[in-house]
Amino acid sequence: MSATAVRADLDPGSYRQVFRAHAASVAVITADAGRGPAGFTATSLVSVSLTPPLVSFALSTSASSWPTIAVATSLAVHLLGEEQHELARRFATSGIDRFDGVAWSRLSTGEPVLDDPPVRLRGTVEHRFRAGDHHIVVARLTSADVRRPHSPLLYHDGAYASIT
Repeated sequence: MSATAVRADLDPGSYRQVFRAHAASVAVITADAGRGPAGFTATSLVSVSLTPPLVSFALSTSASSWPTIAVATSLAVHLLGEEQHELARRFATSGIDRFDGVAWSRLSTGEPVLDDPPVRLRGTVEHRFRAGDHHIVVARLTSADVRRPHSPLLYHDGAYASIT
């Protein structure tokens, strides 16, 4: 961009409209940095690198889970199946104990993990980058537990959906 170029940012309403039409898979990310388990629903999970195995996700700095993710050294990523929209809603709801009434346990390394998702990944946090009102977190995957075949839960046009 030249020094004389005019920069016009996309307005928030248009941004939301465009990305509501972009289907994304749904994951729940959990961690514990010594203050008890925290978790949230994410539609920003992406594969970054095969070697080393890296994923990234974005989280608002105003999110209730951010204080934990900001200092956690490791985390768990749960890829949800198409039937798990209630679990996704629960971990997207503010102001509640998201783990209350949910079947969960801890890995031997301490991370809280949900018992029912078809895929669970463990990762160590490698980077955190501020990006506007969010942070982008990059994690190196250290293990994968593929528990069953599944069709993914998607988020599209403000609602949970499936491929079928």
